[in-house]
Amino acid sequence: MCGITGGWWSAPPLDLERRVASALHILRLRGPNDRDCVFMEAAGGRLALAHTRLSIIDLSELARQPMVSPCGRYHLIFNGEIYNYRELRRELQTLGYQFTSQSDTEVLLAAWQHWQHQCLTRLEGMFAFVVYDALKRSLSAARDAFGIKPFYYSHQYDRLLFASELPALLALRQGESPHANWQRSYDYLVHGDYDNTEQTFIEDIYTLRPGHWFELELERPARITQQCWWQPDTRQHASLSFEQATEAVREQFLHSVELHLRSDVPLGATLSGGIDSSAIVCAMRHLQPDQPLHTFSYIAADDPRSEEPWVDRINSYVGATAHKVVANRSELADDLEHLISLQGEPFMSTSAYAQYRVYKLAREHGITVTLEGQGADELLAGYAGFPGERMLSMLEQGQLLDVQRFAYHWSRWPGRSYGRAWQYLAAAALPDRLFHLARRYSGRSPTPPWLRPDILREANVDLRYSRYRRSPEAHGRRVMESMAQALQQRFLPGYLREGDRNSMQFSVESRLPFLTLPMAQLLMSLPEHYLISPRGETKHIFRAAMQGIIPDDVLERRDKIGFETPEFAWLQGMTPTVRGWLAHAENIPFLDHQQVLRQFDAVMAGQRPCSSQLWRWINFIKWHEMSGVQ
Repeated sequence: MCGITGGWWSAPPLDLERRVASALHILRLRGPNDRDCVFMEAAGGRLALAHTRLSIIDLSELARQPMVSPCGRYHLIFNGEIYNYRELRRELQTLGYQFTSQSDTEVLLAAWQHWQHQCLTRLEGMFAFVVYDALKRSLSAARDAFGIKPFYYSHQYDRLLFASELPALLALRQGESPHANWQRSYDYLVHGDYDNTEQTFIEDIYTLRPGHWFELELERPARITQQCWWQPDTRQHASLSFEQATEAVREQFLHSVELHLRSDVPLGATLSGGIDSSAIVCAMRHLQPDQPLHTFSYIAADDPRSEEPWVDRINSYVGATAHKVVANRSELADDLEHLISLQGEPFMSTSAYAQYRVYKLAREHGITVTLEGQGADELLAGYAGFPGERMLSMLEQGQLLDVQRFAYHWSRWPGRSYGRAWQYLAAAALPDRLFHLARRYSGRSPTPPWLRPDILREANVDLRYSRYRRSPEAHGRRVMESMAQALQQRFLPGYLREGDRNSMQFSVESRLPFLTLPMAQLLMSLPEHYLISPRGETKHIFRAAMQGIIPDDVLERRDKIGFETPEFAWLQGMTPTVRGWLAHAENIPFLDHQQVLRQFDAVMAGQRPCSSQLWRWINFIKWHEMSGVQ
């Protein structure tokens, strides 16, 4: 796990070395063990490849980056881990490649040399990397299938800049005032959308999308195009019985956890008490019965929904050494500005603070690598179980009676209702015009009173909710279609960004065993009712696969909480401070700051219900002030 930055300039700035050094300094917590940079002439311009290293596999000098191939043609900087590097190494050795280190970086470099971008589908891991080909005079960049590792870039006709974090990229553009992307700002503030397109909150800075790569020919640098190397296949390929599929899922999950345990530094696991994190902790004990096992948990004090009993249940079951952190609103008040700053862009909720404290706890106890359950909901039909999409799939398959039965059984679970099931179906099935009318009728106007829509329209901002189009190819597979969108577009990319920034703040590598290509391809190929049962049980096949590994009472849990914070109570205790922050809305042209303050006061007085809108105001306005955007 590391940080990468650099770029190519046809006319390099006079202070190029200083800019790169500044970017590396910003990334120092991503790689506290080592740093290096190379500058070289390339295609009449200047190329910089810089790297900060967090040593995880092969701690020796032989694994330093930037790394050059023995032939001198390829130069690589890499952020991430390739978990199946030992298997790839053996395959490459049979093809004549020799290795001097035990690192996954050297294996990745040889794999690119041999297969070029076609190596990407062979990699089980998380990655963002850049390769310079000195013969072709080209720069290639690639990002893992799910976007676990970040990659920001800025491209103009005469330069390409990139970095693992947005502030580091801005350091490469010193002297250029950043401008807020008003479309992204609107999408976030009104609809809660973020990290679901290649655009960022800063104009002219983009992210390389999950499962994409690009190549830039430096002698023709004006055009760059992202190319997709993997996207989820929603078609049903598997013909396995439920019992056969259960065994396949169990085997694949245990294999993935085993690969993720490869490390030359101490590792542990985050544990919320839910099925996903419990599965990882129990699998670690199943695979390594005699190894010390440390878990790290956030506990919501004085909250009736506290996960602590479930955390204790798992720790007792596996004999783990438990580490817990309890956060309160005064600590949030002390850390909130720092949390917003390190994220670099607005995010969804203060649950990110609970995660932040868990990684801090892990670092305090000498842990460099943690395993966690992110991505399971998107691969196993978690959350509410995608009920609208499941009902739509049944309708498209002519299973009319099954739709009503499913709605009834689904509604029997906690936090659900029969009427809500049909609302989900309407949201999935309505044509666009009726869909947008329904959103407006339910109080989700695209132009709320605290917004100044005329200013946004003049800036060509699209004032609509961006609804994903249903594909004819996904007929009868609407759950899989929505899961595919959740994996690479809406939901997971934002959660992964939050996790990456929080873990890297404490130089901790967060590993996600659910998010591998073999796991995703297996689960996406199964019948939908294997994932969400006719009785509305989410993660149906995974619960069956984990029998005998996870305690039955945990497998039978019907609620989901995770690292959830008492957000409203926390913010209510910070009312004067938060109100002072919101007053800065007057510096944002498209916000009516008086309306924002009036609605905030009404929420604090109990005259209006609290919603996620409150946090989005706070987060965006504070980010806007701290980032210095125009």
